[in-house]
Amino acid sequence: MPKAAAEEHQIAGHTVRLSSPDKVVFPGRGFTKRDVFDYYLAVGDGILRALRDRPTTLQRFPDGIEGEAFYQKRIPARGVPEWVRTAQIKFPSMRTADELSPADLAHVAWAAQMGTVVFHPWPVRAAAPDEPDELRIDLDPQPGTGFADVVATAGVVREVLGELGWTGYPKTSGGRGVHIYVRIAPRWSFVDVRRAAIALAREVERRNPSGITTAWWKEERGERVFLDYNQMARDRTIACAYSLRANARATVSAPVTWDELTSVEPDDFDLRSMPPRFAAAGDPHAGIDDVAHDLTPLLEWVERDEKAGLGDLPYPPDHPKMPGEPKRVQPSKDRDLKG
Repeated sequence: MPKAAAEEHQIAGHTVRLSSPDKVVFPGRGFTKRDVFDYYLAVGDGILRALRDRPTTLQRFPDGIEGEAFYQKRIPARGVPEWVRTAQIKFPSMRTADELSPADLAHVAWAAQMGTVVFHPWPVRAAAPDEPDELRIDLDPQPGTGFADVVATAGVVREVLGELGWTGYPKTSGGRGVHIYVRIAPRWSFVDVRRAAIALAREVERRNPSGITTAWWKEERGERVFLDYNQMARDRTIACAYSLRANARATVSAPVTWDELTSVEPDDFDLRSMPPRFAAAGDPHAGIDDVAHDLTPLLEWVERDEKAGLGDLPYPPDHPKMPGEPKRVQPSKDRDLKG
């Protein structure tokens, strides 16, 4: 069978070329590059709400999800359409990169044409790349726990946010996890926002210590849901709302209402099921930009915890050592603890 010809699409006032539209991206279900391209157009308003003006790392699969993949953090100065916007970010090393910064749906479509399956935006906007405007709460199931345990943990997070007078917006991760997003005013550094995330996680943990943990070291987590506070460290990203995930089923990181969260399963949302859902019900995260919360209450919790002897927690292993950070040594390998 001859290959399908390249196509040209007019999107947001730009011409986006789709080459090799019949190339298979998800072999298990036969989804092609055109299917991925059309999917992102179908959920355009939703994914733009998640990506607009955010520096974004692209997880690309030029030969489909069973082929070699790579993360593209730098958009080259040449060989891309002149209308493609970028934003400069700083890595923990303070080196810089110009990442894609979607201004409209054409940017998303262009990335899909380039083999992007998963979009990983930073929690910042291009105008203030060092000041997060999105607090991300990542609930990660550990061995012995499942999606139901994560949903129960999300309910505790909702309870704490409600006591703060804050609104959180949940979504499935596309796997067994749940993410909860809170818009915050872009006034604080990554260090401050990460410490605030730790304080929030500790408060959630206190309410169910047998089922929830903030322990960074896997050997200490047990069969509990881990609140991954390090998702707020600089250069840590999460697949955004409406992003496809690179798995055999082609699941979606799906925004849901709080009421829905207790009755859904991650496999309910995929490349085929999400577009009709979006067309019929709209975006459960439509109001996420309406209010930007003041981080001050959580920073007061940071001070409270420090007075109680609870300081910082370890950063990811690839992050430079930070002031006040405890040792990055597994407790079972820490000679000081062993005596």
